[in-house]
Amino acid sequence: MSRWNFHILKALLIALLVAQPGAGQEARARWERMCQIRAEKFDLVLPKAMHDNQLDMWIIVMREGLLDPMWDALGRGYVGDWAYYVFTAQGARVERSALGVGGYMLEQCGVYDYFGSAGELTDFVAERNPDRIGVNIAESIGGADGLSHTSYLHLKERLGPYGDRLVSAERFVSDFRATRVASEIAAFAEAGEFSREIAERALSNQVITPSVTTLEDVAWWILDQLLERGLESSFDMPSVYITGPEGIVATSSDRIIQRGDLLMIDWGVGFLDFYTDMKRIAYVLHEGETKAPVGIQNAFDQALKVRDVMKSTIKPANTAQQALDVTWEAIEAAGFNRIEFNQPSTDPAITDVVLGPHSVGNWGHGFGPSLAFFNPTRLTYELRPGTLISVELFAYTSPNPDATSSKIARYGRKAPASAAASRSPNRSRIRLSSWSSISWAPRIIRTPARIPDSQSMSVP
Repeated sequence: MSRWNFHILKALLIALLVAQPGAGQEARARWERMCQIRAEKFDLVLPKAMHDNQLDMWIIVMREGLLDPMWDALGRGYVGDWAYYVFTAQGARVERSALGVGGYMLEQCGVYDYFGSAGELTDFVAERNPDRIGVNIAESIGGADGLSHTSYLHLKERLGPYGDRLVSAERFVSDFRATRVASEIAAFAEAGEFSREIAERALSNQVITPSVTTLEDVAWWILDQLLERGLESSFDMPSVYITGPEGIVATSSDRIIQRGDLLMIDWGVGFLDFYTDMKRIAYVLHEGETKAPVGIQNAFDQALKVRDVMKSTIKPANTAQQALDVTWEAIEAAGFNRIEFNQPSTDPAITDVVLGPHSVGNWGHGFGPSLAFFNPTRLTYELRPGTLISVELFAYTSPNPDATSSKIARYGRKAPASAAASRSPNRSRIRLSSWSSISWAPRIIRTPARIPDSQSMSVP
């Protein structure tokens, strides 16, 4: 058994033990798991991330009503007028201090070395004399851009001469968040399982009655499932689509689901501090049908082939761009055609492909290195072991081998709004979807599972 496999198994066993609370103790069990995750992150990831990014200190500034996006990850706690998390590099270990922030949840977690008042900040920093102080200012990652303009001016004033030593912590935050410990991967696997199970029930006869159920009925049913289980949504209202040759017809609206509709769910589950990005599809059988039409099934099958190439090819690399280049070489070698988004060829014998695999984990679209064209800055980040990647793609195929004017697009990621609105003339498409996530060691793969056929529903 490899070292990573051992640690993952250990984390899963601990999770199972922690997740057996007494009556009314689910909240405590989840809090204890987050404490375990923070302890592992602070011990195993934080020192190297600060060293790699040449940071001597990291200061997170908060005010009551203005919490940093990292607040959950760093331990939460009650924030008064001004408050600071301060992390100071000390060789193999990082000193963790909380100034002006406290309370049971934070203090009893046991991951901080020192609790003090906000008024101590100036002397606290001067005593440690850091050369480079990272703050959460970022151009590309919103989750690393939590320092407001007012808070920045306040911090500069409080630090005096040390205010000139402030630098952006954007790359560091990406490294810290995206480098996973075993307990994180175990928690994310649970979030993925919640996502799969709820989505596949949503696209079944348990929830959908053709000619009766609306798209918003399905979306609200999903939200009720989250409410009952104490989970959150990655992207607000789940997107329940009807799609077809002209693209998306309706989304989470009062449109009634009919036989012959092609449905897609694009959504994610929030569990602990982890959020998934998952898609599922279904075809509503006509009376007398026992399986999806050949064109739709072919689009699905071709996309799975592309996905399998991606899963076997994406590996750690010095940059995400290098990993993406190798992946494209493998996809083209397998006979697929690389295209720009929504610009499929007219050759019915060719499957056209667009890739969009992105970081996932603490948000539906995560902090870390990305292989997606819409995250150009993070294409330059190192793709490390422990990174979680949402494997997403488009695969355009012809619905009919004899047709030359249209292609079906097998949808594997949520397109940017501007891209989703565009349409190529004389090229109709149907968007289908799936999701999987890779953890480098070991892999956690969630593949499109088949829902048992019934009288009215079939999932290719």
